[in-house]
Amino acid sequence: MGKQLTSLSNRLIDFIEDQPIFFVATAMKEGRINLSPKGMDTLRIPDPNTVLWLNLTGSGNETAAHLRADPRITIKWCTFKGEPRILRVYGTARTYAEGTDFWERHSGLFPEYAGSRQLVAVRVASVLISCGMGVPLMEYKGERELLEPWASGLGLEGMHAYRQAKNTKSLDGHPTDIPDENRKP
Repeated sequence: MGKQLTSLSNRLIDFIEDQPIFFVATAMKEGRINLSPKGMDTLRIPDPNTVLWLNLTGSGNETAAHLRADPRITIKWCTFKGEPRILRVYGTARTYAEGTDFWERHSGLFPEYAGSRQLVAVRVASVLISCGMGVPLMEYKGERELLEPWASGLGLEGMHAYRQAKNTKSLDGHPTDIPDENRKP
């Protein structure tokens, strides 16, 4: 049986900080459900009811589009070594694009990555801890060192063009928080 809480304890925060990967799920009322793996040094927990993560540029931007329409979010961590555990955080979230006031106040909490795109602020509503006995044992070998050189290689203009081509709309055609400069007024 799972255990439900209303916030993250120091012990759970330590558990989260020890995990090399987390998963983020979002959905609109209609359309696709998004489930994204996240890694690298992109997560911070400033207090027991807030989770922040630095969202890096990728081939899509589903999370941002979904959160504009419906702020519901689930974040999941699970162990792949040692004691089995699954931890889910349910809450509401909002994205803040580079250049916003929120970005300016909080982006310094994270390393500077060339692919940095948005900050996502999650307000924790509930926490569920479950056993994870069915999760396989796996060995963590390290981070992939591909995103940073790719993003750096694009440069500012190339990154801007890439985001315009890939990150202004969801797969279902919904807008994200990155302005589409090709849209007619």
